[in-house]
Amino acid sequence: MTVQAIFAPVFAQVMLTFALLVWMGRERWVAVRAGAVKGQKGVSPRRIEWPARAQQVSDCYLNQFELPLLFYVAVGLGFLTRSADLVFVTLSWVFVATRYVHAFVHTGSNRTATRFGWFLVGALILMAMWIWLAARIYAPV
Repeated sequence: MTVQAIFAPVFAQVMLTFALLVWMGRERWVAVRAGAVKGQKGVSPRRIEWPARAQQVSDCYLNQFELPLLFYVAVGLGFLTRSADLVFVTLSWVFVATRYVHAFVHTGSNRTATRFGWFLVGALILMAMWIWLAARIYAPV
């Protein structure tokens, strides 16, 4: 696989993360300007009680540093060991697609069961990526 093919899903995941960062910043800025947040000097933003919408987007943004961390490591290892093949890259795209749907649900209806379902599908795809990666490294074809 080409470098571009291997890292394209990574850039798509990073794009989602940055989009949520900008959205979170906007929601927080609007909340502060509207007086909906009582700012305290030196208090971490995680301890501030944000309005529901700002908190919802913030939670979704923070989710991008949990499960996707294992995705980034897997892609890096797949690239370094030259084990990232078509199956691996396809699984990468499917994982990223589940993250987009998860984020859409999280920042939309935020139905817990639906959101968890997409999280679970993504987690299972990520597990499959790791199993495939291990098989390619330890039992090369």
